[in-house]
Amino acid sequence: MAECASATELMQVLASRNVALVLLDIGLPDTDGLSLLPRIIDQYPDAAVVMLTGVSELRVVLDCMRKGATDYLSKPVQFEEIFHVARKALEKRRLVFENRKYHEELEEAHFRIQLLHQLSVKMNSVYLSTVELDQILRAVLVGITSREGLAFNRAFLLMFDADGRVLRGKMAIGPGSREEAGRVWEEIEERDLNFLEIVDNLKETSKSHDAAVNAIARNLQVSAEETDNILINSVLSRRSFRVSPENGWVPMPIERRLGNNRKRNGGTVRERRDRAEARFPDLGVPRDLINILDEDAFVVVPLYSPGRAFGVIIADNYVTRRFIEDSHVGALELFASQASLAIEQSHLYNQELDRNKDLLVEAERYSALGHMAAQLVHIIRNPITSIGGVSRILRKKNVDVEWEKYLNVIIHETERVESTLEDLFDFVGQGEIHKEELTLCELIRKTALLLQSSMTKHGVTWEMECPPVEPVVQGDMHQIRLVFLHLFKNAVEAMADGGRLTILVSVAEGQAVVSIIDTGPGIHESYLDKAKDPFFTTKTYGTGMGLTLVERIVRAHGGSFSLKPHPGGGLEVRVVLPLQ
Repeated sequence: MAECASATELMQVLASRNVALVLLDIGLPDTDGLSLLPRIIDQYPDAAVVMLTGVSELRVVLDCMRKGATDYLSKPVQFEEIFHVARKALEKRRLVFENRKYHEELEEAHFRIQLLHQLSVKMNSVYLSTVELDQILRAVLVGITSREGLAFNRAFLLMFDADGRVLRGKMAIGPGSREEAGRVWEEIEERDLNFLEIVDNLKETSKSHDAAVNAIARNLQVSAEETDNILINSVLSRRSFRVSPENGWVPMPIERRLGNNRKRNGGTVRERRDRAEARFPDLGVPRDLINILDEDAFVVVPLYSPGRAFGVIIADNYVTRRFIEDSHVGALELFASQASLAIEQSHLYNQELDRNKDLLVEAERYSALGHMAAQLVHIIRNPITSIGGVSRILRKKNVDVEWEKYLNVIIHETERVESTLEDLFDFVGQGEIHKEELTLCELIRKTALLLQSSMTKHGVTWEMECPPVEPVVQGDMHQIRLVFLHLFKNAVEAMADGGRLTILVSVAEGQAVVSIIDTGPGIHESYLDKAKDPFFTTKTYGTGMGLTLVERIVRAHGGSFSLKPHPGGGLEVRVVLPLQ
């Protein structure tokens, strides 16, 4: 509490202290209190101001309130009145602070929910490749460290290697030193970057600002056999831990009796580290870990799925030394769960690729089985291949330009014959149908994933919509997959300059309806009736057997197949199959 004799002295006190309440006389020796009031409100909006007036006129009172006074008192005034008004003013100030904090927490929660939703949409759209996984994991770390997110200073991601024997640092975000942090934060403030902009600049950021902290991450390695190590312990027990120089190793949820608002002990990092190890020598926080991080207060959160352990995330406030609250740990666990889901999705993607690495070749050549196809291989294909091979050799040795033209014609035509034979093998080699229950959406999704690299190469994106209850049909898995494989390949080839492939699955009148819509040039209406005829094609290269084979398989399964121009441009292919 301070008593000021002039406006100058009052402003000096306000500048040097965190003042909660000002009792301001309307008549000061060196200025008018009413003219000073707006200045105080403007410079110190969190301070409550109670005006002390010697005039009880309503005009004066209203003038005080309009200029921002919290309340007023009329002279002469008793101590009890001052006490009562001051208590009300401070209570009002407390409510304002709590309301502001509440809104800040709402905004933070809203941002986190938005980010988690965006990550979920990304993960649920397709299985994640290694590149996409790294993008999501880095986005998770940005969410942990960004001002709009959890605002931790640093975040480290550690994952087990392929054989699960060693936990290694994979990536990190944050300053490598406290001096660097100042420069990084000044740049972010100057450029006024928000979270989405930070994510867009991830590559640039990782090359410059995060180089040092990623070097720290690479030094983090722990053998899975060190079960007493806090990092391995966190993964195996699937529990989060908070480490601090006062409390040592604290399992989450953190016991309230420890007190979240305790001040950190003084001294250097090494002194605090030594005190922590002296008090908690057997708690699994090794000196090497603290030395590498150069930090003795951090949180460890595990990454895992129901069937396996992936690694951990370490987060700290290396620069600000801000105490890590329980709420921040809880929010960090939400981000860790998203990272775990992303890793699990990526594993499923890789497993699917391993199981189906030969499926594409098998699907393209499936119908080439059979006696006639085998005869054609020996009778026609071998001579054609020999002609083409010899022609290529002659072209390499030939020096006559005129002869080269003729050799190119031979090579081109032999390639067309070989392509025709392959399609013919598919058509005549249609085998017996072995029906089984097929979850249609799952089969279509896996088939589309087989062409993911081709879509990426052509700049084609794809999306799929399925009903809440996925339709189940009876059919031959290999033949049905071959149908959609042909249709997806045709759509991608039609969008040579990029586009979007849309797959819509619905149920109507006891049938599953699959609409495949591309944004390519489409087919002229005059050609629609001929498109399914054998050997009809509008492509420069191709035999026209693909759609013929598709129609044959669909009809053999009791369904129908049709083509029509899409109103928004491109072609819509519709496949209708009876439900189980």
